[in-house]
Amino acid sequence: MTTKSPSASPEFSVREFFQRFPDDDACLAHIMQVRFGGTRFECASCGKESTHHKLAARRTFVCANCGHHVNPTANTILHDTRTPLVSWFYAMYLFCTTRHGVSGKELQRQLGVTYKTAYRIGQQIRVLTSKAQGFDALLAGHVELDEAYVGGRRSGGKRGRGAPGKTIVMGLAERDGRMKAVVIPDVKKDTLRNVVLDNVEPGSVVSTDELVSYNLLAGDGFTHGAVKHGKKEYAHYDHRSGETFHVNTVEGFWRLFKASVRSTHVQISAKHMQRYLDEFTFRASNRGRVNGMFDLLVGAL
Repeated sequence: MTTKSPSASPEFSVREFFQRFPDDDACLAHIMQVRFGGTRFECASCGKESTHHKLAARRTFVCANCGHHVNPTANTILHDTRTPLVSWFYAMYLFCTTRHGVSGKELQRQLGVTYKTAYRIGQQIRVLTSKAQGFDALLAGHVELDEAYVGGRRSGGKRGRGAPGKTIVMGLAERDGRMKAVVIPDVKKDTLRNVVLDNVEPGSVVSTDELVSYNLLAGDGFTHGAVKHGKKEYAHYDHRSGETFHVNTVEGFWRLFKASVRSTHVQISAKHMQRYLDEFTFRASNRGRVNGMFDLLVGAL
């Protein structure tokens, strides 16, 4: 019988977090559990199943049979870190329990580290969110597509498409399922088509707005429906396909993301935009199992 991780419980509160992970040894034991299935496994050196004991004052376990050393943080973002593992774990916990993200200044305050260290921890965890999502499987079913423009001038001047200094991003969301968002160079037909072909299962149903670049999708075998925002249409039911077409899910994601950029992060450069998109889509894809996200991040170390 498989034992469910305590962190998958919806009652995984801050108090329970520190009960589970009071010190670095508890964190290290959890990493051993996730990466090796515990402390008893087949040794890579002698080939025998044996118990591995932790060395005092070191992040190392030793095979009881041959003395081979195993460092559970090797080849992870925790390798050779001088920041306590509890601080790393708590930072990951904060990323899992927020809707609007965690700024470097907030991590600095919560962890009691320098801003440089806090910023690096945050960026490393964002890399983990990308690894934890597992984008090998294509999105399927009914998928909503919508592009957005993030950043640029905050007041005055042109807004939306064509505004100066903005990063163009495209979101893809399964109905009641996973989500992905990518930075794109433009909204030309070939660009949008390639994103869809690379990320959406052939034959899926796709909802878009009336942007003309999406008109090619029906020719690629997708069941395509568009809502005409310019005519104040935000959803419509198609009797032939039996599908309701709208992009409300992905538009709601963009509203949250833009509000978070303004309030939490102030601004995000185009260079790092993809990392922040991965962070937010990771939470969106795992909504309803917020605390289970923690184990996904540890598993991606």
